[in-house]
Amino acid sequence: MTSGARALGPGPALRPVTSSPAEGTRLVSNEIESPPSSAIDPAAVVGHVHLKVADLKRSIRFYSDALGFEVTQRMGDDAAFLGAGGYHHHVGLNTWESSGGNPPPAGSTGLYHVAFRYPNRAALATAFRRLLESSIPLEGAADHGVSEALYLRDPDRNGVELYYDRPWQDWPRDSAGGLQMFTRALDLEDLLRA
Repeated sequence: MTSGARALGPGPALRPVTSSPAEGTRLVSNEIESPPSSAIDPAAVVGHVHLKVADLKRSIRFYSDALGFEVTQRMGDDAAFLGAGGYHHHVGLNTWESSGGNPPPAGSTGLYHVAFRYPNRAALATAFRRLLESSIPLEGAADHGVSEALYLRDPDRNGVELYYDRPWQDWPRDSAGGLQMFTRALDLEDLLRA
């Protein structure tokens, strides 16, 4: 491999090339040239979140009992993967560097929340009933115009949002067609009737 070249899996070695400061650096090989891209592919999705937790058993109970995820793989007493609908995992949990640890103090950087989207309002209502049955307190509940959302904390104080999106045709818009999200109190009794 030439100096500065690197392999990115099977295929040709790629080397960084800078044409000009405005153009930035791109990766090239003898076979392909990869121009810089300004946007992520619109089909890309967040596949999973992997969280450092203090107590693996406690976190598994929360994500499986209170939220309904299934344990898909366990790695001894140190890590577990949980998913839904046959997916390998939506949530990874580990104690590799955090066993017995404390949540980050308020005012520090880190995860604000992870959001789990439900397919419809009835599914969100079922999730809310599960939270009530598990005595998991809500920190908030909001109608954002584009979605309805429930906010809570996991045992390690990570923020968790459970929500469903309204059909995009029903999203609130201004006179120019721009998105007009808002935050209003969510009627939880009405949600339970869904």
